[in-house]
Amino acid sequence: MLLKCLLPFLSLALKVLGHNSTYQNPILPGFHPDPSCIFVPELDDTFFCASSSFLVFPRIPIHASKDLRKWKLVSNVLNRPAQLPGLNTAKRATSGIWAPTLRYRNGTFHLVTTLVYDDYAINATNRFDNFAFTSKDPYSSAAWSDPVHFDFPGYDTSPFWDEDGTVYVTGTHAWQVDPGIKMLPVDLKTGEVGETISIWNGTGASSPEGPHIYRKDGYYYLLIAEGGTGSGHRATIARAKNISGPYESDPANPVLTNSNTTAYFQNVGHADLFQDRNENWWAVALSVRQGPDGSYPMGRETVLTPVTWEEGEWPIFTNVSGHMHGWHLDSAPPVRQGEGSLVDSSVQINFEPGSVFPPEFVHWRFPTNGSYTISTPGHEYALQLKSSSANLTGSDGRSAEPAGQTFIARRQVHSLFKFSVTLDPSSLEMEEQEVGVAVFLDQLHHYDLGIVMLPPGTSNITSRTSNTTALIPYFRVRGITTVPAFVSPTLALTPVPSAWVGDSLNVQITASNLTHYALSAGPASRPYEQKIIGYGNGLGLTWGFTGALLGVYATTNGGAGEFDTYVKNWTYTGHGQIVEIPGAS
Repeated sequence: MLLKCLLPFLSLALKVLGHNSTYQNPILPGFHPDPSCIFVPELDDTFFCASSSFLVFPRIPIHASKDLRKWKLVSNVLNRPAQLPGLNTAKRATSGIWAPTLRYRNGTFHLVTTLVYDDYAINATNRFDNFAFTSKDPYSSAAWSDPVHFDFPGYDTSPFWDEDGTVYVTGTHAWQVDPGIKMLPVDLKTGEVGETISIWNGTGASSPEGPHIYRKDGYYYLLIAEGGTGSGHRATIARAKNISGPYESDPANPVLTNSNTTAYFQNVGHADLFQDRNENWWAVALSVRQGPDGSYPMGRETVLTPVTWEEGEWPIFTNVSGHMHGWHLDSAPPVRQGEGSLVDSSVQINFEPGSVFPPEFVHWRFPTNGSYTISTPGHEYALQLKSSSANLTGSDGRSAEPAGQTFIARRQVHSLFKFSVTLDPSSLEMEEQEVGVAVFLDQLHHYDLGIVMLPPGTSNITSRTSNTTALIPYFRVRGITTVPAFVSPTLALTPVPSAWVGDSLNVQITASNLTHYALSAGPASRPYEQKIIGYGNGLGLTWGFTGALLGVYATTNGGAGEFDTYVKNWTYTGHGQIVEIPGAS
C-alpha cells in the first residue's frame, strides 16, 4: 500500500530529474506576493506573471521571461492615479491591491483584482472594490486600460472562460462572515454580474481564498489557498464534472505546503497553474524565506515548482526549496521588450537630464505632484526632493496623509545587498528638518537613518539639554515596529562630525547577514571615513503582507519650513541570495 501511494511521487521525481533542468527559488525575490502566471505562445513563447502590490504605486507589476529563470519587469498595470483614485485614501498597510489574476484570451490580456479597504468593518458592503483591466500590449504600462468595476462582496477574484464563452469569476467573501469560495458570471466588458453561488468550502482549514479554476480531461479543477498566509498556509484542490459543483476534494490535500517542516521556505501557498511550450505543468506560489530568528523582512516572494498532471488524475506538486529540478526548458536571453530591468538587477541611477524614473521606483500611495524632480537647473544629475510635513510614520502610522509623504524607493530583492545615495544636507536649517534613507515595510515598520537639525546637547533621552537656539546636524537612527509590541525608539543619535559639516554625505543601508540591517554614513569625498551609525533588526520588519523597500525621504516631521534637498548617485548592489541555511530541510 505504501509503495502504491508513493508511485506518483516517484514517477514525478524520475521525470523531472531525468530532464536535468535546474533553477533557483524565488524566481521573483522580494515583495512579489500572490503570483498569477500564464504562458502565451502567441507572443513568442513568453511567460508573464502578475503579483500583489497593496499600497505602493505604481501597482501590479508584470514580469516576463522566456525560460522561467530570467524575469524582467515589463510594465505596471496601475500606473495612473486616475485609474483608481480610491487607492490614495485607503488606510492600513494591509489595504490596497490584493491578489491579481492574469489571463490571456484571443489577443487580450485580462487582469482581475480587488481594492480592499481593510480598515472598514468586515461586513461592510464597500470594503471590497473588484474590477478588471485589459491590454493588448503587456510591455507598455500606458496600454493598460482603466478598470471595469463589478459587484462582488469579497476578494481574490479570478476569471475563467467556459467552453460556451461565459466568464465565471470565483472569489472569497469576507471569510470571517461567510467562509468559502463563491462564483458568479461576469461580463468583463460592462461589469454586469449574475447570481452568486457557493461552490466549495475547502478542506476545513481557515481562510479558504485565492481560487483559480482550470478545465482538464472533462473536469473543472478548483485550486485554492487555505490556512491563512502564515505558517499554516497551503494549497488545496478539488474537482467537479460541472462548474457549479459539487466539488470533490483531492484525498492528498494539501497538495502544496511546507507547514510543520523546518524548511527555509515557509508559508507556501496561494498557487496558480500554467503549462509551458511542451505542455508540462508548473505552479507558482508565494513563500517567505524565514531566518533562524523567525524574521523575513523581504516579505512574501514568488516561487516556482514543477507539477505532474497525468490524464484524469490529480496534479502532484513538488515541494518548494531553494535549489529545484524542473521540466526541461532551454536557457534563453531575457525578454527584450518592456520598460524595466531584470528583477534581481543591481542598479546605479545618476538622474540624467531628460530621464524618467525607472518602473521599479515606487511610492507609498500616490506621489504628490512637484515633490520629485530630476535634474533641475543648477542641480543636474540629481533628484530634487520637496519635503513633506509627514514623516514615514505619519500622524498615526496607518492613515493616508492629505499632503502626502515624500518617499521614493525600490524593492529589496537580494538577501545581501548595499544601498547607498549621496545627500546634500545644506538646505536643512530649522529644527526637525530631516533627509535620509530608510528600509521601509509600511508606516508602522521601518528603520530610518536621517540627517536632522537639532539643538546642541540633544540626546536619546531628552529632546534637548541646551537652551541655545543654534542648531546643528545630527545623524539619527529611528526604528518603528509593532513586533512584538509597538515601539518608536531613537536607536542612535550622534552629531555629524564637524569635519564632515558642509560636505555632501554618503549614506548607506547594507545587509551582510540574515537578521540585521546596518545603517552607515560618511563624507562623500572621503569614503574611507564611512562608519556605522546604528542597526535595524529584521524581525522588526516581519509583519503583514508587504516586503522591504529601500529609499530616500525628506520631512519636516510635522513642523514648518518646507525645504528642497538633492539626492545623487543612487546605487543598489546585490551581494547574493541565500536560498538555504544549515539545519533547514
